[in-house]
Amino acid sequence: MSDFTHLLRPDNFDDLVGQEHLSSSNAPLRILCEKNALGHSFFFGPAGCGKTSIARIIAKKMDMPFYEFNATSLKIEQLRKIFEQYKNALQKPLIFIDEVHRLAKNQQEVLLPVMENNSVLVIGASTENPFFSLTSAIRSRSMLFELHHISNEALNQLLYKALQSSKLTCQEDAKEYLIASSGGDARAMLKLLEFASNLDKHISLKNLKSLRPNALSAGSSEAGVHYDLSSAMIKSIRGSDMDASIYYLARLIDGGESADFIARRLVILASEDIGNANPQALTLTTSCLTSVSKIGYPEARIILAQAVIYLCASPKSNSSYLAINKALKAVNDGVMFDVPKNITQKNENYLYPHDFGGYVKQDYLSKPLKFVELKSIGYEKKMRQWMEEIAKIY
Repeated sequence: MSDFTHLLRPDNFDDLVGQEHLSSSNAPLRILCEKNALGHSFFFGPAGCGKTSIARIIAKKMDMPFYEFNATSLKIEQLRKIFEQYKNALQKPLIFIDEVHRLAKNQQEVLLPVMENNSVLVIGASTENPFFSLTSAIRSRSMLFELHHISNEALNQLLYKALQSSKLTCQEDAKEYLIASSGGDARAMLKLLEFASNLDKHISLKNLKSLRPNALSAGSSEAGVHYDLSSAMIKSIRGSDMDASIYYLARLIDGGESADFIARRLVILASEDIGNANPQALTLTTSCLTSVSKIGYPEARIILAQAVIYLCASPKSNSSYLAINKALKAVNDGVMFDVPKNITQKNENYLYPHDFGGYVKQDYLSKPLKFVELKSIGYEKKMRQWMEEIAKIY
């Protein structure tokens, strides 16, 4: 069995397929590496996009011993042994940690001193943005680089190299399937080619589909796609496009996204983009969140679909979102007024609105401020009319 993943692993930046924003001659990462000035770094991006390959290229370019670990099985004693070995050495090692977002706090604390004194170079990789799981002390001592799915054009280049380096022949439709079904994952494409080559030296579409009946989705747990798909779903709902919204919901579900995460996003949207134009939207999505957490897949897909369609068909208003943002900006800009005495605790001058039929005019701010702009849509239109009526009376 030919291990194409190993055979085609690039030795330098020029041989790296894809990730030109990191590997091109004017890319900051490459420049820092060539100047031997690269600091502790963390890479995040989808599976099979070249994170480990780049780490190995860096180690070779900077002439550093390479130690590879996975955070899920990393033992602190392993690290300490390496730190002690290179304690007084002229050469420092590169410690590469995959799945770095799974590092426990005690593991991070062990890394901190050597990161501080630069006795080792730490590089981490993850399919998720690791900065959300790393301590602020580690974040402040490192850089973050995002990698992207490998483009079909780049995958085609890689496939050409794989076929050239072997004695395999490949049908055109099989080439297309190898690329299209791999979801931007170079490793997945090469592994499929590897398994197919053990069936027949002539790669056929029939054999490929017998090994991978369905195209790999780009997934949603991988960092970039995770945010792209959830963003596309939210924006489609905001734009009231039911079919697009359901499509992206299906992509998220098919990619392994948790029902809880999707439901939480819908709850946020219910307030941010619909708000008081249809207050029932928040109630329904909150109920959706509770339901899917109790039921789970596959039935949760139906509940999520109902919520998505309801939100699409609801009138939209972002007045609450805009109002709180304006108010927070004012507070952050130093707009600080004393609370009027009549509404401080146990003040005898406070007028109880219910004693006056539900409303009475009095000061609630020391100086007037305006944050809320109700819109003339859905239920919010009724709210605006009621507030306008009050203003006319008083």
